[in-house]
Amino acid sequence: MLEWALIFLVIALVAGALGFTGVAKGAATIAKVLFFIFIAVFLILLLLAILGIGAVA
Repeated sequence: MLEWALIFLVIALVAGALGFTGVAKGAATIAKVLFFIFIAVFLILLLLAILGIGAVA
């Protein structure tokens, strides 16, 4: 998921550099959403690992 966020970030940067502001804005928005979803999932899994829930013995 983080990989997709980085891909959309690169698309947004390239599109912005070439002047495609609409495409850049859309790609940047998608990158932000995917990044925050990644962070949320990461924090949930980190919390579960700290608490030992779902750990394989």
